[in-house]
Amino acid sequence: MNIYHLRYALEIAKTGSIKNAAENLYMAQPNLSRAIKELENSIGITIFERTTKGVIPTADGKKFLQHAKKIVSQVEEVQNLFNKRRGLSIFSITVPRASYISNAFTEFSKNLNQEKLTEIFYCESNPLKAINNLVYEDYKLAILRYNERDEEYFKELLEEKGLKGEMIARFGMKLVFSANSELASLEKITLDNLSQFIECSYGDQFIPSLTEEEAREVNRMGESKRIIYLTGRASMFDLLSENNQTFARCSPITDSMLKRYNLVQVDLEGQNDIYKDFLVYKKDYKLSELDKNFITELCNSRRKYLK
Repeated sequence: MNIYHLRYALEIAKTGSIKNAAENLYMAQPNLSRAIKELENSIGITIFERTTKGVIPTADGKKFLQHAKKIVSQVEEVQNLFNKRRGLSIFSITVPRASYISNAFTEFSKNLNQEKLTEIFYCESNPLKAINNLVYEDYKLAILRYNERDEEYFKELLEEKGLKGEMIARFGMKLVFSANSELASLEKITLDNLSQFIECSYGDQFIPSLTEEEAREVNRMGESKRIIYLTGRASMFDLLSENNQTFARCSPITDSMLKRYNLVQVDLEGQNDIYKDFLVYKKDYKLSELDKNFITELCNSRRKYLK
């Protein structure tokens, strides 16, 4: 049993539905069901009774949830109390996998105050994980990346979750591959040119109303028969650099990264999708000095690399 299990149980009790709780927590429903089953097994009681209309707490479950709510509240109070007493400065952000953001974070890290106790949390993931970290995991900032056609969905979602923010970048994706690839000799590249190459993509991409599997299929480019899904940006660059048969679609990459990995980035003929990066935080949150310093570096990097 851990604090996340308690939060999961409280969310199910709040919604009266594992399905709705999973949506609010941005988890797959089977994963949430499994977590609750593990929790019930660890404490030896049945917390929820499953019915055709949803789930309701059992008598033991009601007692457990009362204690769980107190525990979660007390943990948060203790964290806040000792962070303040230690003079601890915390910076936490969830971001998309982006070269210009990584560059901004590196520059930000160079100027951390040597006299202050500081903890930094930097997580690369998709927009739903970013929102989950803001709402449930006490992250302070997030950068959401979405296709411009999905903007209304995300605006409504941010309002529903009590979040606000502002657009920081608007751009088209680039086609990226090794400088030694046969693609580098082509003046123009179309989807047909990519059919014999290996596509590299991130496996946790998100499109509203689609499952992860459907989103992956929609995000595939051309008729490539071979595709590799990854989660790490460094692994993606290593693969593109070392395997001349691979390509990927990425946000614009900095010149230093292209040089380091011997990569080329070009426009793909016929691809007109526009993406936005949106800086987000809770409506009642006041930006800290660390937040402001990072945002300054983010703006500098955006102006330099997203022309």
